[in-house]
Amino acid sequence: MQVTRNLGTADRAIRLIGGGALVVLALMGIIGVWGWVGLVLVATAFMNFCPIYRLIGFKTCSDC
Repeated sequence: MQVTRNLGTADRAIRLIGGGALVVLALMGIIGVWGWVGLVLVATAFMNFCPIYRLIGFKTCSDC
């Protein structure tokens, strides 16, 4: 399976900021265990690929 880019710049930024905030809040013990879901958001932002987007045929990048 070839991993092709399907995240746009704004989508990646939102995932990095939101995912990072969730991880920090989980580390501080404020939101609990579900905050570790933020790691998935951060990882998909760094990979520039979202497997769920691929399943539904959705892309947020304009040049891919």
